[in-house]
Amino acid sequence: MAAVPTAEHRFQIPARSGVAVELKQKQTIKIVNTHGNQVIDFWAVHWISDQHPAFLSMSHSRGASLHLSPLVGDILVTNARAPLLKLVEDTTPGVHDTLIAACDPERYRQLGAPSHANCADNFFNAIKPWGVERKASFHTPPDPLNLFMNIPVLTREAGSQGGGHEQNPTAGGEIKFEAPLTEKGQFVVFEALDDAVIVMSACPQDLVNVNNGEPTEAHFEISG
Repeated sequence: MAAVPTAEHRFQIPARSGVAVELKQKQTIKIVNTHGNQVIDFWAVHWISDQHPAFLSMSHSRGASLHLSPLVGDILVTNARAPLLKLVEDTTPGVHDTLIAACDPERYRQLGAPSHANCADNFFNAIKPWGVERKASFHTPPDPLNLFMNIPVLTREAGSQGGGHEQNPTAGGEIKFEAPLTEKGQFVVFEALDDAVIVMSACPQDLVNVNNGEPTEAHFEISG
């Protein structure tokens, strides 16, 4: 689903579905967790040329910011290490995730729910009008910024078997899938540092606790 931005206008990200919207340099996008429990898988695509898109990269952004998840003022970069977005406001507790891949058909097959709606399909369906096609060489979307997703990284005691050190207690640390800590109506705002297409999926996951078991719609606004 594609959305055409209008200044100060609010759009819906339907529950379990994805949308894409163009964001021009210096515009901002505000993503609202309308009901407080919804994870939004978030991507950004920038065209280096007509044939060569670059994607917002979580691994490159972690290296650039030295943060496991973005804080206000952090700049997020592409897989070409080009600055693309800046987090300029965050009214949530700041709990977001950059580690977990988008849910996909194989994930739901493993969970015993084939044909379940998923964020990977939502990504490709939303971005298709911009010429990004799913194919054998590009069948999995880039790792998303999972807005509002609560994935605690637990530390290990120094000297414990299989990981943990007093100088790096998260080595070998356990991760968990937990319900969001966001309250109803809290939001984040990103500023575009270059032109991009933003893709967002209201994650349909209802088999683990990441959406508190109840996927819902969310909303976004474009300004500038």
